[in-house]
Amino acid sequence: MLNNTLNYIKKKSLKERFLLVLGILFFLVYLVLGLFIIFMKNFPLDMSPAYRIAFGILLIAYASFRFLRIINDNNN
Repeated sequence: MLNNTLNYIKKKSLKERFLLVLGILFFLVYLVLGLFIIFMKNFPLDMSPAYRIAFGILLIAYASFRFLRIINDNNN
């Protein structure tokens, strides 16, 4: 399965590979930012913990949505 995925990625054009890497990068950015907001003790913005956790969960949900879109685009 991994070998098939690597072969499929190699068949993509340079633009498609760049957009794939960019999509994975932003998936990781949103995931880490969501975790950072949830678990940071001294958050620089004055937010109540409930709103901070809700915002972090929203960012993680958006990251998972982006990851699912990347996976579905690679299957086509």
